[in-house]
Amino acid sequence: MLTVDYDRLELEPGDLILDMGCGAGRHAFESLRRGARVIALDYSFEELEEVHTLFWAMEAEGEIGPAGDGICVQGDALRLPFADGTFDKIICSEVLEHIGDDGGAIRELTRVLKPGGTIAVTVPAWLAEKMCWWLSAEYHAPLAPGGHVRVYTEEQLRERLRDAGLTPGGSHHAHALHAPYWWLRCTVGPTNDTHPLVKAYHSLLVWDITKSPFVTRVTERVLNPWIGKSVVVYSTKPGPGSEEVERVAA
Repeated sequence: MLTVDYDRLELEPGDLILDMGCGAGRHAFESLRRGARVIALDYSFEELEEVHTLFWAMEAEGEIGPAGDGICVQGDALRLPFADGTFDKIICSEVLEHIGDDGGAIRELTRVLKPGGTIAVTVPAWLAEKMCWWLSAEYHAPLAPGGHVRVYTEEQLRERLRDAGLTPGGSHHAHALHAPYWWLRCTVGPTNDTHPLVKAYHSLLVWDITKSPFVTRVTERVLNPWIGKSVVVYSTKPGPGSEEVERVAA
């Protein structure tokens, strides 16, 4: 289940890409399939062990694109262990809502992105996330490890990206079918994954992810602008002599 649109990211074979806060590695794996050189970074050793195992399996099965390569790095979003201007592309998906100093994290991402490079940042969309917070305090649990500490509007995210020196451009919403699922879970208890309605909806989502049927793909495309669970903003790092003007959203 990909949140980022790779056509908008314009990832090319051989590009060096950072998947910051890679989690289970979904974007790292897709980047490898497209022949990118991938660094999957996460704070969790446990997550990275599983990502590394699948990197190895993809190589063994010949699923890595030409020039593709992948490594895992444990690190802190506020102190990225890379030199200035290292990466051609960066993906930061569903990470910033967990970080107290999100401005510091975005400045670090800007620092390690090459001038002219592109970054895709995704966070929970305002409406879908606000409903979850309203339905369940346990869902976000800001004081718990891994809890959500804020809800973004798209303009607030764009402002933070601009403040870090990036030029925000196009955006879109994703995963509309997942928003009602989380509203349901928040209603019955976000850790209650055995409730019959939760299990039934989860089965629907698994079917959609594995089969991509026409009816759900069209439904989600129609609903995404309204109740998409995630919002994605694509930004560039200005190069020497470039204009500091925000591009019109696609």
